[in-house]
Amino acid sequence: MAGVASSAAVPIVVLAAAVLHAAWNGLAHEVPDKLAGFALISLAQAGCAAVLVCLTPLPAPAAWPFIAVSAALETAYQFLLLRAYQLGDFGQMYPIARGTSPLLVALASTTVLGRSLPPEDVAGIVVISCGLAGLALADGLPGRAQLPALAAAAGTGVLIAAYTIVDGTGVRQSGTVVGYVAWLFALQGPVLPLVAWARHGRSLVRRLRPAAGRGLTGGVLSLLAYGLVVWAQAHGDLATVAALRETSIVIAAVIGALVLREPFGGRRVAAGVTVVAGIAVLELVHP
Repeated sequence: MAGVASSAAVPIVVLAAAVLHAAWNGLAHEVPDKLAGFALISLAQAGCAAVLVCLTPLPAPAAWPFIAVSAALETAYQFLLLRAYQLGDFGQMYPIARGTSPLLVALASTTVLGRSLPPEDVAGIVVISCGLAGLALADGLPGRAQLPALAAAAGTGVLIAAYTIVDGTGVRQSGTVVGYVAWLFALQGPVLPLVAWARHGRSLVRRLRPAAGRGLTGGVLSLLAYGLVVWAQAHGDLATVAALRETSIVIAAVIGALVLREPFGGRRVAAGVTVVAGIAVLELVHP
């Protein structure tokens, strides 16, 4: 019964994580000094993780290679996402970064991990991914000047797919979801603040002060969001979780329209409806 209850809770947990993820990305993009904002986010992650490390059991030995690889991938992800937000608009960079991963995860879960997906799952994932692509391209085809930003966003999506697969496998061997997440963020959290310090030295404190509230809040939200996703990965299908979590793109579009005053438009509405249709397909085959 407990296993059934856990499986039934997976979609709700993933959708809650999607809301939190869109919120912290919105906060990160809103900070004018992107490096300072991301440094604060990482500081909050590292601080929370340090507390959790003291309160949770160590992950099993089999999980540590996955934790090390994921920490490296997540560090690279932070830098690429930072670069994408420095170069492009939130309403375009976020969908591209998040929208490339569901199909990559589904492909890897079948070809690399050897897991089979029912046709209904494949249909739902494809529909969601088409909707995400529609959101990314809602403003038309990008020009040449946007290529560096798009490359950073697409590279971010590849890294999201990579660490999703690593964590989805590693957490099942850890014996402790919270411990796995705690050590993951304890390892990767200090890297970006150290890079920011090496670049700005003592003046970094002055640069951090105006963004302290948004940055630290974003860090706490990001840690909580990823903890929920890793829990879902330990109790649900990897490709399905990856697809559901990308509904954060729809939420991000709403944040962009209502908070950042970015245009929503009919195309984004249609793409958002497509994403919801894909979720419905997944939910119908997983009652």
